[in-house]
Amino acid sequence: MSSSATTPNISTVDNEGRMAENILYFARLLRSAGIPVGPGRVLDAITAVKIMGIGQREDFYWCMFSLFVNREDQRELFDQAFHIFWRNPRMMERMMSAMLPTIRVEREQELEGMTRRLADAMGKSDLAGIEPQSDEEIEFDTSFTYSSQEVLQQIDFETMSVEELSQAKRAIARLRLPIMEVPTRRFQRSATGRRVDMRASLLATLRASDSIPLKFKRPQRRHPPLLILCDISGSMNRYSRMFLHFMHAISNDRDRIQAFVFGTRLSNITRHLRHRDVDVALDKVAESVNDWSGGTRIGACLKEFNNRWSRRVLGQGAITLIISDGLDRDNAQGLSQQMERLTKSTRRLIWLNPLLRYEKFEPRAKGIKAMLPYVDDFRSSHNLQSLIDLSEVLSQQQPRRNQHLSKEIA
Repeated sequence: MSSSATTPNISTVDNEGRMAENILYFARLLRSAGIPVGPGRVLDAITAVKIMGIGQREDFYWCMFSLFVNREDQRELFDQAFHIFWRNPRMMERMMSAMLPTIRVEREQELEGMTRRLADAMGKSDLAGIEPQSDEEIEFDTSFTYSSQEVLQQIDFETMSVEELSQAKRAIARLRLPIMEVPTRRFQRSATGRRVDMRASLLATLRASDSIPLKFKRPQRRHPPLLILCDISGSMNRYSRMFLHFMHAISNDRDRIQAFVFGTRLSNITRHLRHRDVDVALDKVAESVNDWSGGTRIGACLKEFNNRWSRRVLGQGAITLIISDGLDRDNAQGLSQQMERLTKSTRRLIWLNPLLRYEKFEPRAKGIKAMLPYVDDFRSSHNLQSLIDLSEVLSQQQPRRNQHLSKEIA
């Protein structure tokens, strides 16, 4: 590394392997913080440094940035990691373990603005001078405290650390989504009832010549189909990835689940989520979807769904979940008409919007104003508790509220 604390200058490096080693550990730090950096990119970075012969810090920064960052939401995390990692020329002497042991930064003020994922990757707890716990058993009075699970349920997905995200994904995998049962047009035999089953009664008459035993039937009850439309645009990046885990969990828990994602185009991912292994399922989803973290064309995507998929998946009184922040790149062009058509085809339309986490939220965006009059339930979707509340809503039969919401917006 450079002997200067501000400029990583390759010309001063006495061993080329040391710079390669530093880039390797920097890539591991980024990967631990949540930026996907594979070995191919590390080799490309080492090759680029050797070819360019970087001598200025700014040149080195943009070289690493161009190779390790591929989404706008990763920029802030990369910027913080770069300036903290490369500031101390002897930092690598304390990072020779493959598991990235704790790094002690000389000035703790640098950690105040650090994201939780980066702080977690760099061992923020030791930086604060926390002593390791002893083996002595400590008793706590839990009558006025929250359990770790209850605390986790209230944390926003956007602010979760790497460990909290892992815990949240495991909790989502165990989540079960009860949906109320509704009567269908088919019947089943019943010991008692008001409707006589003529076919079963006539068959019973053949066995009993001296009487006509009456048989009864009642409507079969079954949970309605569930349709999920999830926004995967850049503004929904962290939330949509968590909801993919949610969609996988419920797809493997019950039948008649249809899942779609949309950004600038609509993609059907139902068959990919049928894989039991969540990692395999999400890998297949990633391969089939090409518009991750881009713009949002809600009206165009809903139009494609209504024209191509509506009659196939919205039969038998389906319930529809829309997961989106309602920010439309097309200024809500044609969105009202498509929402009206969608709400007429579904039993109940529920909109989950992470922007509702703000207390002073107001529906000012054109997309939100166009969608809201046609929604039966408008709920938040920013943490685990919101998913638990959703299960309570779906387990009960509730009247539609479209007209009520329309009056509120007007």
